[in-house]
Amino acid sequence: MIEIRLISETKFKRVRAANIDKYTKLQILADMCRANAIATVKRAGSGHLGSSFSSLDVVTYLYFAEMNIAELGVSHPDRDIYFSSKGHDVPGHYAVLHAMGLIPEEKFVNLRRHGGTHGHPDTTVNGIEANSGSLGMGISKAKGMAWAKHATDAGGRVMVMTGDGELQEGQIWESLQTTVHQKVNNLIVIVDYNKFQSDKALKHIIDLGDLESKFTIFGWHVERCDGHDFAALEQVFAEFKGITDKPKVLIADTIKGKGISFMEGPVEWPNEDYLYKWHAGAPDDDSFESGYRELTEKINSRLQSVGLEALASEIIETRERNRVKLKDTAEKVVSAYGEALVELGSQREDLIVMDADLSADCGLRGFENAYPQRFIETGIAEQDMVSTAGGLALQGLLPVVNSFGVFLASRANEQIYNNATEKTKIIYVCHYAGLIPAGPGKSHQSVRDISLFGALPNCTVLEPANAIETKAALKWCVDEAAQSCMMRLVISPSPRRIELPEDYKLTFGRGTVLADGQDAVLFAYGPVMLNEALKAAETLGQQNLSLKVINQPWLNHIDETWFEQQIADFGTVFVLDNHSQYGGLGDQVLNTAQKVDRLRSKRFIKFGLDEFPACGTPPEVLAYHQLDGDSLASRIVNAMS
Repeated sequence: MIEIRLISETKFKRVRAANIDKYTKLQILADMCRANAIATVKRAGSGHLGSSFSSLDVVTYLYFAEMNIAELGVSHPDRDIYFSSKGHDVPGHYAVLHAMGLIPEEKFVNLRRHGGTHGHPDTTVNGIEANSGSLGMGISKAKGMAWAKHATDAGGRVMVMTGDGELQEGQIWESLQTTVHQKVNNLIVIVDYNKFQSDKALKHIIDLGDLESKFTIFGWHVERCDGHDFAALEQVFAEFKGITDKPKVLIADTIKGKGISFMEGPVEWPNEDYLYKWHAGAPDDDSFESGYRELTEKINSRLQSVGLEALASEIIETRERNRVKLKDTAEKVVSAYGEALVELGSQREDLIVMDADLSADCGLRGFENAYPQRFIETGIAEQDMVSTAGGLALQGLLPVVNSFGVFLASRANEQIYNNATEKTKIIYVCHYAGLIPAGPGKSHQSVRDISLFGALPNCTVLEPANAIETKAALKWCVDEAAQSCMMRLVISPSPRRIELPEDYKLTFGRGTVLADGQDAVLFAYGPVMLNEALKAAETLGQQNLSLKVINQPWLNHIDETWFEQQIADFGTVFVLDNHSQYGGLGDQVLNTAQKVDRLRSKRFIKFGLDEFPACGTPPEVLAYHQLDGDSLASRIVNAMS
């Protein structure tokens, strides 16, 4: 059995009240927060420890030694404001807020669960000042807060943390120049300069060059120090208080994974192929126990050195050890996509693959290694990537553009539209599509992308059901499509292998019947919602209701003749979207039906999101939105009766 333990707020109060050296106190508090952060991430099964630990000493210093929140409270207009633009470090931030008594235990321990804390910053959590989103927004948002303080004669400073890789995003540099021009001088930017991105060295993605000179040229007052040295941090913030005619930036040199020896990124890079493994995800049992033990031993050693009793913690969960990891047999469409890319790359020398610092997540590493001369890494800069793709296409090449759907579809929407007007061919792949996984929160749940791409008159949008259809869909986009395409791909393993008929063939505008039925018909797409649709069919079957389930991968093109044949015998047609109800497959079905006189008398019912997506585990969130199999079965029965 492994034990997941929590250090309660009262233990933090004891250390805070102790009459000991302030720097030793801060180090103890920071490592106590690290222990709580790794515990919540382990319990959640996912989260970001590397960047939480690199920034945690800075965040600890701000809340326990620099900011006035403890005295004024989190709602006082004169309070100092701190928030993180990068957002990945929120498990550490939550740990600090819990240590201050701002997040109650029952919420704090439920990271990435419905009703708990979100996987990225969200203002529904007490003490969180702003939501994170597509990277690069934070300085602009902080500038707005600081401007408002000045305009309303409110006191307090505004401080925002950015990642170093985040500085590749263009909005950062827009915000730097406008902050100076608008004379917003009560603003401090802190760069968590840990020299890593998701798994590779920053200098091997997009090198930032001389950051100090860049900030200085933009008109900012710049300081740099060791982000783990509390005395150095104290000195910098003391100097900042004397600078009233400029906005200020601290470049904090940090170590990714700081605090647990085997998680700490190397100071000197072994080689260009080195991959950092602790950016995201929960540690395995052995790593968790080893890391937690290392932290508690350091904490207790410091407590003993200042005459305080050893740390006491409480068990919040026990679970069976999983020493032997079972082979993962779940199907991942992104793996099939990566394999298909390599295969097509061997056949098409005009195929160029583009990435925005998500090569591993998007299944691109195989192509990156096989064809490095046709792989373009743009870093965290989706707008630049998309317009570069436009230039490649104008010169006769075929770009395949990859990022998480929520960033690619919306962040670069104007650039995508501009490319479309040139009537070239580009393939956009929106990874992490849809509602699930929901643990990271709404900043990562892509539920608008079909509508954004579907509004283009010369773009085909599709989402495959399984590995076989993924490979067929990519091949169709590359070799057969006459215009641009957008493919949606879920990032998590399929809940079940979606079985296609033996005679399956991908045909433009036409779907595939997965379960035959006579009482009702349900259209769906993609492994997540097809799994729920098939669950609904199984549930209804136990109630002597027969549900026909159709996989329709083509989300903005439907073959009218085929469609009419499929729904001819049904009075009511149901459509299940892994998307907002607006602009998804449901709307395309309605539009298609309106073109055919004989179909206008039928009843069409859409299932999809009609609010912002919830955060939590997949079962929690699907049930909350009534999109799980059981809820769908009930809704279908109610609608038919």
